[in-house]
Amino acid sequence: MMGGMRDVIFDFCGVLLDWRPRLTLEGQYPQGVIDMFFDDNDPRGFDYYDRKSDEGWTQERILEEYEQSHGPAVAWVFRTYFEHFRKSLYGMIPGMPELLTELDARHIRLWGLTNFTTEYVDEVYGRFPEFSLLRDVVVSSQEHLVKPDPRIFELAAERFGVAVESCVFVDDTLANAEAADEVGMQGIHFTGADDLRARLLGAG
Repeated sequence: MMGGMRDVIFDFCGVLLDWRPRLTLEGQYPQGVIDMFFDDNDPRGFDYYDRKSDEGWTQERILEEYEQSHGPAVAWVFRTYFEHFRKSLYGMIPGMPELLTELDARHIRLWGLTNFTTEYVDEVYGRFPEFSLLRDVVVSSQEHLVKPDPRIFELAAERFGVAVESCVFVDDTLANAEAADEVGMQGIHFTGADDLRARLLGAG
């Protein structure tokens, strides 16, 4: 077991949750429209407004601004995304339900820190019972802070009552893991459940 580890804080999407936003539009629009909506090269596209959602912007504000820049017809695509967001919560990352259960059985305290919205987090908790093993979660949209801002890591440590030097933070985004390192946690860049288990608990 990793020396001194008492607490593990988990990111959600890409670590615990298999989030697939494209599923919200499949069967609703032609593939070309879906590709356009999720175009990484659009500076005011889905990725931009998804981050604004994580920062606490309301759906109404996002739709209003998106319509101004893209027009009402395309804004309806975003509205469809919001209406069908539950489809994006595809499942848990393979191996992670078992790892959460094992860590909990070893009396490691488990927590969550996610760039997400409370609506999505509530849906995740209702659908996947292993999330109940997390003792508490800090949600970016509630705090109007997003990773990798160091303040959200400090806020999480304070709220959870954990000592940063005995805390591990796991995220699939390297910059977020590095930001956790900077506040005194041990950041782990997540690449899969097997690798994470070996790093946390050893080969056995």
